[in-house]
Amino acid sequence: MALLITDECINCDVCEPECPNGAIYQGEEIYEINPDLCTECVGHYDVSQCVEVCPVDCIIIDPDNEETREQLQAKYEKITSESA
Repeated sequence: MALLITDECINCDVCEPECPNGAIYQGEEIYEINPDLCTECVGHYDVSQCVEVCPVDCIIIDPDNEETREQLQAKYEKITSESA
């Protein structure tokens, strides 16, 4: 399950630097999350760092990108092996 930033985002800029995979970027109106890079911080942290720092709680599970913890772990391993 990748995460999704809702339109309640206030563009406070705190989530983007917290993402260890570089999945968060500034979209046209609000920050967005690239589901191909989002592992919900699996492999890096026990909890999603962007969710932890978001002051308005606008980061949710993306219903269009459901993945198991095993799939997220596999995505993490692929991402980190490509950047090595």
